[in-house]
Amino acid sequence: MRVVIIGAGVAGLGIGWRLLQAGAEVTILERAQPAAGASWAAAGMLAVTAELEEAVEAERALALRASNLWPVFAAELEAASGRSVFLSRVGALLLAADAVELEVMQTRAKGDLRILDARQAKTLVPLLGNTLGGLWSPHEAHVDNRALGEALAIAFLKAGGLLNANEAAVKLERGPAVLTPYGRYEADVVVVAAGAWSGLLDDIPIRPVKGEVIMLSPPPNQALPVPVVWGEDVYCVPRPHLGERGTLLIGATVQEEGFDTKPTPQARDQLWAAARRLMPSLRDWTLAGHWAGLRPKSPDGLPLLGPAAMEGVYVAGGQYRNGILFTPAIAQEMADIILGKSQGTPDFDPRRFKP
Repeated sequence: MRVVIIGAGVAGLGIGWRLLQAGAEVTILERAQPAAGASWAAAGMLAVTAELEEAVEAERALALRASNLWPVFAAELEAASGRSVFLSRVGALLLAADAVELEVMQTRAKGDLRILDARQAKTLVPLLGNTLGGLWSPHEAHVDNRALGEALAIAFLKAGGLLNANEAAVKLERGPAVLTPYGRYEADVVVVAAGAWSGLLDDIPIRPVKGEVIMLSPPPNQALPVPVVWGEDVYCVPRPHLGERGTLLIGATVQEEGFDTKPTPQARDQLWAAARRLMPSLRDWTLAGHWAGLRPKSPDGLPLLGPAAMEGVYVAGGQYRNGILFTPAIAQEMADIILGKSQGTPDFDPRRFKP
């Protein structure tokens, strides 16, 4: 089976790697560099508790399946690529903004989830300022998404895949085939996994949603928080392996601004101010980075995973805020759909939207 994948983000690379393992011949066409879009700009959280509280059942099931797959997936990928993805299961603390929100959190405190009072929260995260406490999720995790993209690209190439960087798909043709500025690629199957740019091909209803992130470095006398901290409409993700004393990622804004990826002073100040309300001493930290990325969002906010209207064309997109979390599940599910081993999930069928 000849497969052409449009897009070398973590979804396209993961699907390609799984298809190569199944004996397919796979070429990936990437408009820029591998894993340099939303995969690069993300914060790497595997946030089942924090991000999916109001998710529909199908999306929550996908998230839980992906979360369960991550330890084995990471180990397999590290063995195949020789690179670490820095999977860290350090938990997440979701801070309550007020007493009403804390009461709502108490209704979620089931199984491994439990409520921490102010003293317990500050014991867990000494940097915290005034707080009422919040919901503690001990099994939340995160990975280094940039290391993940690099590892997937290496594993894909080592497995025998062909990766053409700086070659943008400009048109899908029946057959199916993909037209680029440099040639025409015929295939048995074409997979559109181009992230926010997927909507520029065929009738794929995906639009870009901009998100900005800042990175802070601690002064010599302060240490990173150990868990991920959520509150004030931001998240704070520790990266202890980056820099001399580690770094802290603060994200992320939500802006509908087309394909603009320019970082703005307004977003920088907004994120830093929110983080200082959670942890006042961050005012003394150093700004070490600031960037923006484009999340791919569908009209109903759910992923598009499965066959498109054009015969032989499949879509893997619309992951929105959970692309890193979904990576191992999407890689396996899309490979199974393409190989005829699965019918996919009806809630994620790309054909649910009329052209």
